[in-house]
Amino acid sequence: MDRITIAHGAGGVVMQSLIKDFILKNLSWGNAEVPLEALDDAAVVDGIVIKSDSYTVKPLFFPGGDIGRLAVSGTVNDISMLGAEPVALAMGFVLEEGFPLSDFERIILSIRQTCIEADVFVATGDTKVVERGALDKFIINSSGIGRRHAALDYNLSVVRRYRNLETRWLLDSNIRPGDKIIVSGTIGDHGIAILSSREGYGFDTVIKSDVAPLNKMVKKALEVGGVVAMKDPTRGGLSNALNEWSQKSGVGLYIKEEKIPIREGVRAACEMLGIDPLEVGNEGKAIIAVVPHMAEAVLEAIRETPEGRDAEIIGEATDKYEHVVLETIVGGRRLLPPPIGDPVPRIC
Repeated sequence: MDRITIAHGAGGVVMQSLIKDFILKNLSWGNAEVPLEALDDAAVVDGIVIKSDSYTVKPLFFPGGDIGRLAVSGTVNDISMLGAEPVALAMGFVLEEGFPLSDFERIILSIRQTCIEADVFVATGDTKVVERGALDKFIINSSGIGRRHAALDYNLSVVRRYRNLETRWLLDSNIRPGDKIIVSGTIGDHGIAILSSREGYGFDTVIKSDVAPLNKMVKKALEVGGVVAMKDPTRGGLSNALNEWSQKSGVGLYIKEEKIPIREGVRAACEMLGIDPLEVGNEGKAIIAVVPHMAEAVLEAIRETPEGRDAEIIGEATDKYEHVVLETIVGGRRLLPPPIGDPVPRIC
């Protein structure tokens, strides 16, 4: 295969190979506290957390959100996952000639509203227009900067009461046997909402995207303390995020399927379409690894927020396995491998 395919951008094994074989091979240098090769949700340079992402979602407007809300939320969330407070965004707009100004204004107003919700602002950016047919309507690049969260040092001090942790940030490699795994709410909502809107499936219930900034929920968790890692399970879904944790931390993860919250409408849609909901992308959820002594307290705290009200402890890290193992609803056990890619393309 000598051409880029949709799978190269779908967040699974194929995309990881592209990043490692081409991007890291040629661009991995420099002195960063959390560097490019760590492949965490964001990087840290001279104490500043930075993140850049591009959004090509189709359609631009979908139940529960739009490309503008998605761009702000995605950048805010990636910065937050390291234990940082997002401060400001830079946004690049690439528009196709002929794009309706009314739709453009609608997206800009959505960006404004989501920024207010997340307590961030757009500080700079760029706008380009390309000829008709050269682009599918509208692409946004959203970059952001953040600073160390005021509650992060307290959070890590709580972690160190129970075990050694040398890093100053919440990294994918921080997880150790015994740590509890929390998911902040129902999974699969975003990907199925996009697919339903794009393909016109007439599901019995309206499935809305979960897209939302999570920095205020993260603040609640850090103020309790004991959090060792956080990640938002976007492309490739929960399955991909858990496998990244397992690989980078060198631990197994034992996950109980019955504990994973999934809306009935999403479950039914996935069954109808032959899609595994664990591989479907999310844009308003996080997985949180917590030292076992603090897991219930963190769970209770995030359940007090709108974004975390459906949170559950779904499993724990273990040295009994080397990979992610799923205890099925019927009581069996199976490996939960990383997906080849998200089954729903262009969800973000």
